[in-house]
Amino acid sequence: MKRVLIVEDDLEIVHLLQIHLKDLGCEVFTETNGSVGLNRALNEDYDLIILDVMLPGMDGIELCQKIRANNVSSPIMMVTSRSEEIDKVLGLEVGADDYLTKPFSVREFIARVKAIFRRQKMDNLEHSMDNSTTLQFDALHIDIEMRKVLLEGEKVELSPKEFELLVLLSSNPGKSYDRSKLLNLIWGYDFHGYEHTVNSHINRLRSKIEPDMGKPKYILTTWGVGYKFNEELVKA
Repeated sequence: MKRVLIVEDDLEIVHLLQIHLKDLGCEVFTETNGSVGLNRALNEDYDLIILDVMLPGMDGIELCQKIRANNVSSPIMMVTSRSEEIDKVLGLEVGADDYLTKPFSVREFIARVKAIFRRQKMDNLEHSMDNSTTLQFDALHIDIEMRKVLLEGEKVELSPKEFELLVLLSSNPGKSYDRSKLLNLIWGYDFHGYEHTVNSHINRLRSKIEPDMGKPKYILTTWGVGYKFNEELVKA
């Protein structure tokens, strides 16, 4: 059973989301205060966290940022009545995986939730993996099927998007991807125009796996293009 945390202070919205999530077979937990929601997000495991932007105690942007800063890898969906582009950009850049603006249709909400759960299974990655489910590059070990990353034998906590970026790049060493291509492959065409989101996620990913952020070993910048995984780490 999927565990979902909703942090939303509009009780009508909470009730609506609860009904449809339970119809999907989810166990639903709710909080109306951002600070209390943060405590739950950091101390319990969830398959999905749904955050409103405007919250008492702590707003959803800061809440999302703190969740990711504490290496919680649960998918995060932002839901808000604020439609300004800056809110959407900030939400994605601090680590949200999806974004819905109120009012939204129940059908769209259900479709987005199902898509997040499907992506968790990683059944159909849009890249070649040579029929391998594990990748090894020096001290970095990537288990695609188990969605687990180890560095020097220690587990690395990655958000869903960080993990998908790492798997995509590491499965195709030496291949350069521009930001628009990465955005389309990892986030989907709905997020066209948010290329800076890629930069933010790459920086967070690097901070977790690179021995020296100033001289990346695994994820390299292809100047004037985008990013690639270091092909020199592939064993002959």
